[in-house]
Amino acid sequence: MGEKPFHARQMLKWVHKHGVLDFAGMTDFGKKLRTRLQKDYELSLPEIIGERLSADGTRKWLVRIDCGNAVEMVFIPDGERGTLCVSSQAGCALNCSFCSTAQQGFNRNLSAAEIIGQLWLADSLMPRREDGGRPITNVVMMGMGEPLLNFDAVTSAMDLMADALAWGMAKRRITLSTAGIVPKIYELRERCPVSLAVSLHAPDDALRSELVPVNKKYPIAELMQACRHYVQGLQRDRITFEYVMLDGINDSDAHAQALSRLLRDIPSKINLIPFNPFPHNSYKRSPQVRIDAFRGILLRAGFICITRTPRGDDIDAACGQLAGNVKPRSARVAARRGLLNT
Repeated sequence: MGEKPFHARQMLKWVHKHGVLDFAGMTDFGKKLRTRLQKDYELSLPEIIGERLSADGTRKWLVRIDCGNAVEMVFIPDGERGTLCVSSQAGCALNCSFCSTAQQGFNRNLSAAEIIGQLWLADSLMPRREDGGRPITNVVMMGMGEPLLNFDAVTSAMDLMADALAWGMAKRRITLSTAGIVPKIYELRERCPVSLAVSLHAPDDALRSELVPVNKKYPIAELMQACRHYVQGLQRDRITFEYVMLDGINDSDAHAQALSRLLRDIPSKINLIPFNPFPHNSYKRSPQVRIDAFRGILLRAGFICITRTPRGDDIDAACGQLAGNVKPRSARVAARRGLLNT
């Protein structure tokens, strides 16, 4: 607009700190500037078209981003911690076999506005904590989509999450989860080094390529090298490795031992995720006794390893269950091919 830079700082605080979307209410702008803003610009939000509340307090919202697309976001309360799971794409291009979102295909990337708009919406809908603080203390880019395939918009949105004039979150409280887009992991390290989670799910290339097809393009050895580089010299000196527990597929003692060998020289925290079922899928959740045995092997090898408690699975809000409304699959498949070829 050609205005002075300090007006941008004022705008950040009005929109993101104070939650004001009406230019007329931005009282430290001059009348001439407010009039110009009202005439030529608008601040708009995605539209909530559905909401569900889990018995465990988890909330899931279906958010319309345009006339043909919707995404889901999930708020997970846990004492003084409130985590918002944010979507970065309508659908997903990676086609991981155990993920409901992947089965619906890919339609389009979200803009930075549509990503940060989810945080703005959720913050406005949830009551403040008893100490007056914001209800959302952590953000995880673990909703619909592969964040690193929408790199520019995702990093721009995370910049706002971390900006002291906007949301002011410590970067360790912002986590990006990727299936392993190796070149973008290196780029993320330089551009916006937030906490990193890697959807691993198998300790060898043959099995991982079945579960996570992008492994055929970026095999495990390349992914592990990128992970080593990512944590080098950072305060966040561990990478979280996510591992979905699939009965009879990837949950044997041998798999646990192979995983231990694979990660032995990478500062790691391992999250074991009990599989969350969805329709038209043949996988089953590993029995708890098998999960416990798998975890025991990793603990004895010296790893930090936790079993993630499923949250919101009664409303299809748990890991791997998100699925918004998208276009017919023929259009989605064509879009997915175009994205993966870029």
